Amino acid sequence: RKPVSETASSRLIYGFHAVLAKLRHDPEAIFEIYVDAKRTDPRARDLLRHAEQLSTRVVPSDGERLDRMVGTRRHQGVVARIDGRRKELKLADVLDGLDEPALFLVLDGIQDPHNLGACLRVADAAGAHAVIAPKDKAVGLNATAVKVASGAATVPYITVTNLARALREMQEAGVWVLGAAGEAEKSIYTVDQKGSIAWVLGAEGDGLRRLTRETCDELVRIPMYGTVESLNVSVASGLCLFEARRQRAG
Repeated sequence: RKPVSETASSRLIYGFHAVLAKLRHDPEAIFEIYVDAKRTDPRARDLLRHAEQLSTRVVPSDGERLDRMVGTRRHQGVVARIDGRRKELKLADVLDGLDEPALFLVLDGIQDPHNLGACLRVADAAGAHAVIAPKDKAVGLNATAVKVASGAATVPYITVTNLARALREMQEAGVWVLGAAGEAEKSIYTVDQKGSIAWVLGAEGDGLRRLTRETCDELVRIPMYGTVESLNVSVASGLCLFEARRQRAG
């Protein structure tokens, strides 16, 4: 496979989940994969085996080069340059590509691009596998959101036609769907988040829409100790996702 030319419309994705999912479901979109030559563990060998079977070009690299390419050290030693003109990953692609308990952030009706960008940053920092949002009644990944995300827009951002249907698709794949709601009895600190989890958050003030709320497996609240009644959605997302990470760290 020829290396990508300077004029090709391309973008970078990184991390084992994103790159393996792309290899499994849309390998023709991959121009080349850069892998840290020091990675010789089973995870890296599995990725290299998939790439070899598909005749995908692999470029041995070092960690510093990968840091410069994507502007972060969170690449896990694997970066892929892909055709930016091809279709985005679907929810099924991400679900099929997981090799650890899922951690998803689902945004129900977020209208502010600054909030979306901040949520993408939070999702990236927490190592979420994807951010999912409805195509309608939501802001979309516009230039403002990408700018606020500041490099974290590499987190898979999946838009779906029917959010309730997407939640049911996750549930069928074994993902427990938690909805953040101020009136819920259980706290984010008492609900078990060690398994596959999708956190569903609505817009500040409005909260979750009725059908979204009814589709969740469980409603959970963020304890509030002051006078404010709700938090900005990106702050709330951070609390929920990082509590999941804290529990999984043992």
